[in-house]
Amino acid sequence: MATGKIKWFNSAKGFGFITPDQEGKDVFLHVSALKASNLSDVHDGDLMEYEMVEFRGRQVAGNLKRIVE
Repeated sequence: MATGKIKWFNSAKGFGFITPDQEGKDVFLHVSALKASNLSDVHDGDLMEYEMVEFRGRQVAGNLKRIVE
């Protein structure tokens, strides 16, 4: 699984982005991925594990797990 931090997430709009720990572009995060992973919300700076999955024809974050330090 890839890891990264929540760059920002807007629950009113239903999406946000994860900045990956590895080099690369920010990863799109849709509210449906939170619901599918049984997460009620995320906050800027939260550490996450995720997998790249296809959603509406594009690669996005899915199968999310919050990393607790």
